[in-house]
Amino acid sequence: MERAGSGTAKSCFPKDPASPWRTSPLEDLDKKRRRAQDAIFLIQCWLEVSETGRLSSLEDIQRIGGAENKVRCAVISRQLMRMSQRLDPASWGQTNGSRTNGVTNGVSGASRHNTREVLEKFSEGLEQELLKQFNNSYRRQNFDDMMECAKVLQDFNGGASVIAVFVNQHQFFIDRDQLITDEVTTDGETWEQLADPDSDPPGVEPSLQSLIDEVKIVMQEESFIIKRAFPNYETVLIKFIQRVFQQSIQQRLELVLDKANTVSSLAFLRSLHSSRAYISTLIEDLKSHGLTEHPEPASAQISQTLDQQMEELFVPYLVGNSYIDREKKSLEEMYNSLLFKFTAFHAKRKKAPTGFMASLAQQSTQLMSSAKDAYLERLDSSELTPTQKTMMLRVAGLSANRDSKNEVELTEEDGQLRVQNAKRMMKWLAESVRRTLELGSAVETPKDVNILLNLLLSTMGHVYIETGLDAALDQSSSLENVKTEPDMSFLPTIRPAVTITAIMERFITTVLIKLAESNTTVRRNMSSQTRTSIETIEKKTNSVIRSSIDVLSNWVSRSLSSQKKLDFRPRDGELDSLQTPTCLQISTFLAKAARQVSQAVDGHNMEVFASELALAVLALLFEHFKKFQVNATGGLMVAQDISKYAATLKAFGSLTKEVEAAVELLTEVGSLFIVGPEALREKSRGLAVTGPTGVAARKLTKPDFRAFVQKRDDAASVGIQGVLAGL
Repeated sequence: MERAGSGTAKSCFPKDPASPWRTSPLEDLDKKRRRAQDAIFLIQCWLEVSETGRLSSLEDIQRIGGAENKVRCAVISRQLMRMSQRLDPASWGQTNGSRTNGVTNGVSGASRHNTREVLEKFSEGLEQELLKQFNNSYRRQNFDDMMECAKVLQDFNGGASVIAVFVNQHQFFIDRDQLITDEVTTDGETWEQLADPDSDPPGVEPSLQSLIDEVKIVMQEESFIIKRAFPNYETVLIKFIQRVFQQSIQQRLELVLDKANTVSSLAFLRSLHSSRAYISTLIEDLKSHGLTEHPEPASAQISQTLDQQMEELFVPYLVGNSYIDREKKSLEEMYNSLLFKFTAFHAKRKKAPTGFMASLAQQSTQLMSSAKDAYLERLDSSELTPTQKTMMLRVAGLSANRDSKNEVELTEEDGQLRVQNAKRMMKWLAESVRRTLELGSAVETPKDVNILLNLLLSTMGHVYIETGLDAALDQSSSLENVKTEPDMSFLPTIRPAVTITAIMERFITTVLIKLAESNTTVRRNMSSQTRTSIETIEKKTNSVIRSSIDVLSNWVSRSLSSQKKLDFRPRDGELDSLQTPTCLQISTFLAKAARQVSQAVDGHNMEVFASELALAVLALLFEHFKKFQVNATGGLMVAQDISKYAATLKAFGSLTKEVEAAVELLTEVGSLFIVGPEALREKSRGLAVTGPTGVAARKLTKPDFRAFVQKRDDAASVGIQGVLAGL
């Protein structure tokens, strides 16, 4: 009989029972013979190990070499392990008695040697040989042999060792381990661009980009090998993915973000965003490629693993409020830098008069001072990186050689509202919102955009727009009763305030509030906050307009009071000009004001401003011409003055139809001083019998008609008295 320990019998690997080929009686006998030989050899090996503590027969097969013999050794070794557990429980710590000199008390048939120890030692050696064989086959790209080794090792110990060898000793990790300690060597100009809020982000850091690109290639290539070399290829691929992400990508990502954090808050956020976007693209590319399922898409388990690795990479940076707090802090630094000179300029303004609007102004002043102080405190903080400090100074328009808080030169221009500043602020915010959408979770988006809304309303709304309007209102209020011609240079503040408010409101309603639609409570709260803020700005804008109208009309009133009593009773030959000096002075003043108003408001606001001012001036003029005696020559001057006033008011443009009618009514008054009795009688027939008087009337009323006509020097004449009597 052939010795069971010799040859290369394959009975350990029976044929597929589902084979369609039926075996002959001789083949059946041959199978039985081989099974008997295997059983004899297995018993022989057990007797050897239990009686001598050796595995000579099994070692003989191992020495023959060859993949098939190593596989057979592994199978028999595993069978002997099971026998040891049942026949030599003492070596497994399962005795009922005590073990002395290799003899166990209390278990019949116990081995004199620790079979478990002998078998484990043999298995370890065999495992190392199989692993070595697997590596050699990998280098030769012998996938069939790799698969045989992997199958045995999987049955042998679950395949953990062969998977670890394949993953840990992969050339990709060896090469990358040598490079991972390299510093992030991106040039300084790129980092400055990352830290500059006015520059577009340069994209993902080059060394991380290089790694991601290489990972994509390696993952696709190794998936081809893994599927052909491992029976449990999906498990191996998962381990490989985990190692790639948790070691190579994570370490490089940490280096990049640590470096970015030393540059500035904005550089960190931009690097975080670009890194995640690039890695996210890698994930989608790998899913689409399919890896071991190529050309089909990746399996659900592999896709889930890729998503999980992606999430774990960025959880430390996005957990809780840590991310949105960074965004808010970065925006605050940029906003405070940009508005520093503005807030510093207005911090020196005197307090406004007491009252409700003054209390609102005081709130803005407090916010403004807080923003200025926060900026200075941050600028002098030891936590601030050199690059970030340089960028903050540049945005603020300050010199890097500033040694003291008091060494800031301020001009009137620094205190003016600028639409360009608002556009910069909105651009920075839009970039922040984009990052928040892509980095944050959909569930947290409403809360995050609400935080950004609060910052926008506080900074652009309160500190910037309202402060500019408060300054304009303070200046306007101080001019309401001046004795010299008022300086209306504050008027152009209104236009940028209105424009900036419109820009801000449009962004809030079309972007921020829409992003919060998934959370009704937050959305309603955001709408309420926005409405309150816009209403406050509108009230302050209207206050500036009303106060400005008061300033202009008060000055017109003061100027009219300087009209000489004899201006409209000149002697023959004293008619030096078409208009009186008072008329020329007021017309020049109003023409100048019209130019300033056109720079301040437009559209509906212009119509309201011009119409209300025109009504105020018309009311003054209506009463003004009831105060002076007018002779025949003076009547011409009255008519010319009124014509000049009317032309000046019309030059404002955008008057309502009612106000235009009132201007025409004033023109009609001028003719009352120059026409004869018959013409007056004709005009008297069209007078309004009842209704309001003055500029509020659509037609000249009888009381007004009488008041004007009675100021004519010839009012006592028979013709004029006849007209008046007929009223």
